[in-house]
Amino acid sequence: MTPTGHLPVLVVRHVTWEGPHRILRAFDDRPVHLVDTLPAGAALPPVDTVAGAVFMGGPMSANDTDRLPQLAAEITWLRQAVAADVPVLGICLGAQLIARALGARVYPAATKELGWAPIDILDDTDPLLGALAPRRTVLHWHGEILDPPPGSAVLARSAQTACQAFRVGNAWGMLFHPEADRELLDEWLAEPSMAAEAEQVHGPTAAHRLRADADAAEPELLATTDAMFAAFATRIAAHADRYVAGTTA
Repeated sequence: MTPTGHLPVLVVRHVTWEGPHRILRAFDDRPVHLVDTLPAGAALPPVDTVAGAVFMGGPMSANDTDRLPQLAAEITWLRQAVAADVPVLGICLGAQLIARALGARVYPAATKELGWAPIDILDDTDPLLGALAPRRTVLHWHGEILDPPPGSAVLARSAQTACQAFRVGNAWGMLFHPEADRELLDEWLAEPSMAAEAEQVHGPTAAHRLRADADAAEPELLATTDAMFAAFATRIAAHADRYVAGTTA
C-alpha cells in the first residue's frame, strides 16, 4: 500500500513568475510535483497519481487552445480531475481553465481588473472561501472573466465582476489572487511585462499605488488566506486517504 504522504500535489505553472508562492506552505508534509506546461512543454501526470492540484495564472487566454495546444491538454485533464473528485484549486487563468473544462464561457471583461480591491463572500460556510468572509481585500490582475460553470456555486463577487470564485464538487476556481502579498507583488513588478500592464491601467505611479495597497491589505489578508490554503490541504489529505484505501476512482 502506498503511504498517503507520498502522493504529490500537482502544481501547474504557465509562466515562471506566477508560481504558487504562499500556497505551498500548506503542503509542507507532502511532495509537490511542479509542471511548467507552457515554457517547458512538460506533460501532466495521470489524474490518479496525484493527491490534488493547483493551476496557477498567466498572461495568456484560456481560449488560446489553438495557439497553445498545451492548454487544451490542461482542460482535458481538469475535466477528468473534477469527474474523479480530485481536489483542484485554480487561480486566475487556472480558474478560467476549470470553467472551460466544465463548459462555461471565458471572455474579455469590459475593462481590466487590476489592483487591490475587496471581494464579498457569498457563502460563509464554504470550506475554503468561508475563511475570507464576509469581505476581504485581495489582488486582482485579469482582463478576462467567466460565466459560472453549470451546476456550480458562485462563492464571491467584486464590484466589477459578478463571479470572482466558484465551486463544483471538490474543485474551486478563483479569479483573484489569494496567494499574493507584498513580496509576490514586488516580484511581479520586477517582470517588465507585468509592470507595463500595471502602468497601462494605473499610470506612471502604478507601482507605488500597488505597493501601498498591498501593505494596507496584508495584516488581515495573510492569516485568512493561510487558513484557506490549510483547508484545501485538508481536502487533499482526505482524498489521498480515500484513494489509497481503494475507495476513490
